[in-house]
Amino acid sequence: MTKARVAVLISGTGSNMAALIEASRADDCPYEVVCVLANKPEAPGLERACALGVEAVAVDQRAFGKDRNAHERAIHAELTARNVEWIALAGYMRLLTPEFVAWWAGRMINIHPSLLPKYPGLDTHRRALDAGDTEAGCTVHHVVDAVDAGPIIAQARVPVLAGDTVETLAARVLAAEHQLYPAALIQAVAAV
Repeated sequence: MTKARVAVLISGTGSNMAALIEASRADDCPYEVVCVLANKPEAPGLERACALGVEAVAVDQRAFGKDRNAHERAIHAELTARNVEWIALAGYMRLLTPEFVAWWAGRMINIHPSLLPKYPGLDTHRRALDAGDTEAGCTVHHVVDAVDAGPIIAQARVPVLAGDTVETLAARVLAAEHQLYPAALIQAVAAV
């Protein structure tokens, strides 16, 4: 089987990246993670990717100042040089320009820590707790030129428990993300 070539874009520790890499090692997995790319060279996930045997690349956003398009052209060049077919955003904490989104339309997905369309953007767990929600969760969706608004691929739900804090709820949602994201990427790749 020819596996789809995936790049995982990160900004931090890369726990979802690690889940995607681990899942890709199954013989029947239709994708392989060929590189991990971070916008911050100090992102701990880069070392984690290397430890997992995956090429790690940093394209430091600071080197480009406020020129987001130039930064994304440099990222695009790195991905193209590695024949990447899909992008999985995994804690990539930078809004993407319409140009970059258009280049990867239909081949870029993201994981978000809420049950979209509820709570796009940041501080999702606090917002769920403040609203008195009885459940929270995570969503994998296609990336479009609007924050957390693309077509939904899959969701996982977790209960909000009495006494939950932002930290306890976030930990349970993150555990669900680690299960959901590889399955959703497999589903997205298989659908093409």
